[in-house]
Amino acid sequence: MAMVELQRSMRVWVIALVALGFGLLTLKEGGTILFGDETARAAAGNYVPFVLWFNFVAGFFYIASAVGLWLQQRWAVWLAAAIAVTTALAFAALGLHIYSGEAYEQRTLIAMSLRTVVWVVITVVAGISLRRG
Repeated sequence: MAMVELQRSMRVWVIALVALGFGLLTLKEGGTILFGDETARAAAGNYVPFVLWFNFVAGFFYIASAVGLWLQQRWAVWLAAAIAVTTALAFAALGLHIYSGEAYEQRTLIAMSLRTVVWVVITVVAGISLRRG
C-alpha cells in the first residue's frame, strides 16, 4: 500500500512540476512580448494578440493548478481540466484566425498543440492519481 501511495505521489509531483514550469515559462515569454520593448515584439514575428494574452493570463492558472496538484487537492484536477478545455477553445479560435487568412507564426501552432496535449495529459494523470477510493 505504501508503494502505491509513493507512486501516486510521484506522478502528481511530476505533473505539478511540469505545470509549474509551463506557468513560469509562459509568464516570462508572454510578459516579455506584451510588456517588453519593440525589439521583443519584432522578434516574436506575426504573433496573434488574443492567443498571446490568453496564454499569458493562463500562466497564472497554470501556477495555481501546480500548487493545488503539489498539495494533492481535488480542485486542482478541475482547474487542470478547465485549462485543457479553454486552451483547446483558444486553439480552435486560432484555427479560425488562420482560416480567415490572417497572419500567424508556425511556432504558435506548435506551441498551442503542445499546450493542449500537455494539459489534457495533466488532467488525465491528475484525475486518475487523485481520485478518491
